Amino acid sequence: MTNVGAAGDFVNEAEAKLAGANVEQQRAQWVAENFITVDTQAIAAAAHEKQIALGVELAKKATRFDKAPGLSYDSRRKLDLIKRSLTTPGPSDPALTAEMARIAAAMEAMYGAAKYDGLDVEAITKIMQTSRDRKRLLEVWRGWHSIARPMKTLYARFVELTNSGARELGYPDAGALWRSKYDMPPDAFAAEADRLWNQVKPLYASLHRYVRNQLLTVNADVIPAHLLGNIWAQEWGNIYKPESAFDLTAILEARRDIDAAGMVRIGEQFFTSLGFAPLPQTFWERSLFTKPRDREVVCHASAWDIDDVDDLRLKMCISKTADYFQTVHHELGHTFYQRAYNTLPFLYKDSANDAFHEAIGDTIALSITPGYLKKIGLLDREPLESADIPLLLREALDKVAFLPFGIMIDKWRWKVFSGEITPVDYNAAWWELRLAYQGIVPPVERTEEDFDPGAKYHIAANVPYMRYFLARILQFQFHRALCQSAGLRAPLHRSSIYGNKTAGERLRAMLAMGRSRPWPDALETLTGQREMDATAILDYFAPLKRWLDEQNATRV
Repeated sequence: MTNVGAAGDFVNEAEAKLAGANVEQQRAQWVAENFITVDTQAIAAAAHEKQIALGVELAKKATRFDKAPGLSYDSRRKLDLIKRSLTTPGPSDPALTAEMARIAAAMEAMYGAAKYDGLDVEAITKIMQTSRDRKRLLEVWRGWHSIARPMKTLYARFVELTNSGARELGYPDAGALWRSKYDMPPDAFAAEADRLWNQVKPLYASLHRYVRNQLLTVNADVIPAHLLGNIWAQEWGNIYKPESAFDLTAILEARRDIDAAGMVRIGEQFFTSLGFAPLPQTFWERSLFTKPRDREVVCHASAWDIDDVDDLRLKMCISKTADYFQTVHHELGHTFYQRAYNTLPFLYKDSANDAFHEAIGDTIALSITPGYLKKIGLLDREPLESADIPLLLREALDKVAFLPFGIMIDKWRWKVFSGEITPVDYNAAWWELRLAYQGIVPPVERTEEDFDPGAKYHIAANVPYMRYFLARILQFQFHRALCQSAGLRAPLHRSSIYGNKTAGERLRAMLAMGRSRPWPDALETLTGQREMDATAILDYFAPLKRWLDEQNATRV
């Protein structure tokens, strides 16, 4: 058989095996996160182990065709995707892969079931959001971060095993494997992330200076991490008290006719207004929208495509707040993306890159303008333009404040995977990066007995994070392009594509591509550009940047 024929047969067989293993793993993980027990952890670990082992086996076999001439575009792309699809590449030794899978399941379960003084992550989140008692904030901040200490040894071993698997695939470490997923060399991708951060850094610096002047009574260049309304100080919107306009949380709380499922219905309605089909009945029957009273679950919001066809689900513990209203739209972005590419071959059933998946829902959320809220009956009238600065400030405290946090998490992990950061320096290096990027410091002394990275879900669950940083850039680039295609003339922060079928057609065309083409092709389909570009976020927040600089100029 020719190399072309052998490669085609291998790809077809591999695709079928990977699709079957993915369904099995998804079902096992769904049960494990919705019913946290020793047994469900074991079942999920076994399915994960099987999936990892298969992925490693197929990735190694795919390398046989690296230099094969004459392969079709699809064969070559699918072979490349097989090689770089793994996030947790297990070693070839089955016992070591089994150990890695058990550690992964254990860390995620530890996070999901963790409590401080009887308070789980959701309860502590609410305290951080609403309390301004600095003593209480310090107490729960310290308490939640203490839950990660037992993970440190497990995490160090997990890094060893993951790196071993990555090296067997020809990568120097797991961080290089992660960076290879972006249709460019790993070092080029790292440089691209730095380029985008440098574009937005001046905007963040203005926001940081304004916030620290408002929060602190002494002149300081840094902000203690417990004062920003969020356990991880990743988004700061909860410290803002609306000065005018409206309070979406209060509006939602007052609406007795809107429950958790109702909030999801509103999100679905946005997508259907663009021309997308409604979600299947099974979505409403099988999703989890509220936290059960009878068991522990992993409440971290997530969208699931169980069977790679139409068994779509959300899993989240919804409260009637503005934050959850945004999160619902974000998660439904995943759901409608999953459905848009569900007719493609399995290896193409994903976003152009992982940041695209994260960006789509947030792109829709940028259209949650006062004008949109008026159209759907949540506001009686649209506020005047004089209310724009408070609204932009509230949004920047989440979206702009997040940017340095979004990039530093994987900067830390890349250094951990490469060995530049060793277990004896895990915590110190974590806070060095947080200071360098965010200007944030811990509120109390930390030592290497602590493992503060593990207090963040994406570390405990080994979920790459650079996608979230890139998504915060891309969502504004997408929003600007969709508003232009819809012929909207208003400033970006006042423009909503709700109900615009032309914008919906352009969005759907990009979503339907899945990852069948390199991400610059998908980006061009939606925006006309082939390079990620942070100028859209600068355009969106330009009125606020001018206002912040004016306010900062009055302070020494």
